[in-house]
Amino acid sequence: MSAPPPVARPRPAGRLTARVSRAGIGFVTPFLIAFALVFVAPLVYSLYLSLFRTQLMGGTRFVGPANYAEVFQDPKFWDGALRVMLFLAVQVPVMLALALLAALAIDSGRLHGKRFFRVALFLPYAVPGVVAAMMWGFMYSDRVGLTGSLNDLAGFELLAPYTRGWILPSIGNIVTWEFVGYNMLILYSALKTVPTETYEAAAIDGAGQFGVVRHIKLPAVRGALVIATVFSIIGSFQLFNEPQILRELAPNLIATSYTPNIYAYTLSFRGNQVSYAATVAIVMGVITALIAYLVQLRGMRRED
Repeated sequence: MSAPPPVARPRPAGRLTARVSRAGIGFVTPFLIAFALVFVAPLVYSLYLSLFRTQLMGGTRFVGPANYAEVFQDPKFWDGALRVMLFLAVQVPVMLALALLAALAIDSGRLHGKRFFRVALFLPYAVPGVVAAMMWGFMYSDRVGLTGSLNDLAGFELLAPYTRGWILPSIGNIVTWEFVGYNMLILYSALKTVPTETYEAAAIDGAGQFGVVRHIKLPAVRGALVIATVFSIIGSFQLFNEPQILRELAPNLIATSYTPNIYAYTLSFRGNQVSYAATVAIVMGVITALIAYLVQLRGMRRED
């Protein structure tokens, strides 16, 4: 008679859990190392720098929270911060409204060539921000650009991007052109998650196109709209490329403290005030994180 097959003994649960834990640590360790090097270490170093001050007489010395107190009393910082908040309050709703309309139009099924329009709207996002700002900057020129040609054709000053009252909307136009397609893709992806059975049930109930949009599509994109809003808020507070490039073309309209990021850049690389620049960056980062968190919290409450 042949010997019975050996019975497999169950492995101890503790040993299996330890092996899974080691495997999980092995998977996340590369990310943690990269996260520590590119995020935690610069943040800690910036906090360290913000506690010192470099002066011509006396060198670098520890000043504690004195730099933070100076930032909160700095009119240049608050002038740039308020300008960015105004930019955010106007440009972000306009951009997201255009992105939502584009996503609804492409998802409607009545738009011919929707693949072409989807790629065409997203294509500006693929253009580097510096290239886009330079391109629009020359188009805004009243001598060699499209603006000058339109003004000559009209016979009067129809457009004046390089004026004090229009320079901020001109920057907003560039940012909107760049990111409408990106936000459209986020919202369109949320619309594609709606089951077709939902639309069929709405059609059976006699719902029209506006009823479908109001009761099905808009609730479906609410979470994606909150995400797009948070990303747009963060991007608005990080405004740098567009005004910095246009500053070379209109130096009298865009000062070195036009936005907090430009102010920090000027302090660090032109004014040799690295510690104060780090303080400005940290204060602006805290303001950005606080506003983005409040918007996200309000959006989540509405979604619930």
